[in-house]
Amino acid sequence: MDLQLRGKVALVTAASKGLGKATARQFAREGSKVAICARSELIDKTAAEIASETGTKVLSLRADVTSQADIERVINATVEKFGGLDILVTNAGGPPSGTFDDIDLATWETSINLTLLSTVRLVKSALPHLRQSTAPAILTITSTSTKQPVQNLVLSNSIRLAVIGLTKTLSQELGSDKIRVNSILPGWTYTERVEELINARIAKSGETKEAEIARVSATVPLGRIGTPEEFANAAVFLSSPAASFVNGVMLQVDGGAIQGTF
Repeated sequence: MDLQLRGKVALVTAASKGLGKATARQFAREGSKVAICARSELIDKTAAEIASETGTKVLSLRADVTSQADIERVINATVEKFGGLDILVTNAGGPPSGTFDDIDLATWETSINLTLLSTVRLVKSALPHLRQSTAPAILTITSTSTKQPVQNLVLSNSIRLAVIGLTKTLSQELGSDKIRVNSILPGWTYTERVEELINARIAKSGETKEAEIARVSATVPLGRIGTPEEFANAAVFLSSPAASFVNGVMLQVDGGAIQGTF
């Protein structure tokens, strides 16, 4: 299948590693012009790796998605470099793990700023450029925790659900501009973030890492944790013109772990 992504301009945030990196790499493999940003100094190395593998020039920018000035700089640099913007993939580092009793109010406020308000800022800054695209799309990366709360992740369970509400609302409000807005919900996918969550669990339970991974894998009908590449394949399709009539969808990429019908 031709995803019709060659020459399209895609911006992926929080892309120095994990799901963001895998998604940016897959856009590059499809021939898109790719811009990536992250707070981490690894972002330049990531861009070089993707460029070396795919032969595609990747624009890398150090930026903090909690900063409006940084977001505007990233959007403007992307448009200046590539002549426009077709696809925005919003992503941010996950909020800290913990139970309700563990998390203080300051951490709640910081996490809302990182996870929800970064999406608001990115979309507001990108909209003037997306409205000029012939195949505009916004994809928010959230989590299956919005469908079924995950143990020890009260912040993610709560705040990412607000991003889902925003996504669904935008899919209605921006439809007249032909801008598709969808969300992709990763389940257990083996990234640095998931390794941190597993380590946090074993610190409390005293289990071995192998035992915890086996326990998590047993909750997935396919019997394993997913890979970033499997997630990226779904994310890139959902963002592509090949999915031109898919709008307002919350796509789970979780090996069937969420058992609910809706």
